[in-house]
Amino acid sequence: MVVERFRGGDAVPVYRRFRDRGRLAPDGLRYVASWITLDMTVCYQVMETDDPALIAEWTDQWSDLVDFEVIPVRTSTETRELIESQR
Repeated sequence: MVVERFRGGDAVPVYRRFRDRGRLAPDGLRYVASWITLDMTVCYQVMETDDPALIAEWTDQWSDLVDFEVIPVRTSTETRELIESQR
């Protein structure tokens, strides 16, 4: 889970870059879904990868416009299977 806080609360430069250059995600990093707050200051985004270094590579492309918080998560199904395997 990636929390993106748009610098200065301004989504416009972020969406302009996205329009002009795309997501800028390296191969191996997959976009799943995102949600934007109604005041358009924060984006909650789910990205998938087996290589956490790709997250850093991707966020570096946007760090002049966005402050990032990256929170590793797993699905509830994966969590249930993990817990059940430990019994």
